[in-house]
Amino acid sequence: MTWKCPCDLLGGHSLDPGEVWMCSTFSSGVPRYKHNKTGSILINSLCLSNGGIFLETYHPRFIQKLLQDGGLLSPLLLRLMNFFFFSRGLGAVFGPHTQPSQAEFWDMWTAVRNNDGNLVMDSVLQYINERKQHSDRWVRALVSTSVPLHLIYGPLDPVNPHPEFLQLYRKLLPMSTVSVLDDHISHYPQLEDPTGFLNSYLNFINSF
Repeated sequence: MTWKCPCDLLGGHSLDPGEVWMCSTFSSGVPRYKHNKTGSILINSLCLSNGGIFLETYHPRFIQKLLQDGGLLSPLLLRLMNFFFFSRGLGAVFGPHTQPSQAEFWDMWTAVRNNDGNLVMDSVLQYINERKQHSDRWVRALVSTSVPLHLIYGPLDPVNPHPEFLQLYRKLLPMSTVSVLDDHISHYPQLEDPTGFLNSYLNFINSF
């Protein structure tokens, strides 16, 4: 079983049975796809959201930078991580008016800790290094694809800040349509403005 990025599908690669495709180019992608008779998958459209698509405008959080190296410090940091630090760090990438409730933070923390998942976060964050390694190929797939593309963007995102991220996106992907949500929406628009996110997505898929 191999792990790959669905961006490669945009370049014409079909998904073979036994392959698992993992997108580490962006934090949220909503592909529309169909199976053909051979068991392969063809993507018909792709809706992107706030994520580090472009290295030039991507600003990972400080703790992510520390953990992505996977050095001797990582196991210590992960064992020192608790609900307080987790909720503070995660809350920093939500808008000030769209913060999760304490109960929601606890649900997220419980999910992360399931099966000691909090102790392998440094491995999960290797997607940052993979993004650097495969950036040219994945961005080239987006630039060259013929399938409909759409971006739903929260402009208060500190990880992919406005306006530089959006300017580069529109420059490199002029064929893509874009929905910019309200000014107070940040890195997780699907959670911070689920209605606006859903309406933007439905408008996109109903446009072709």
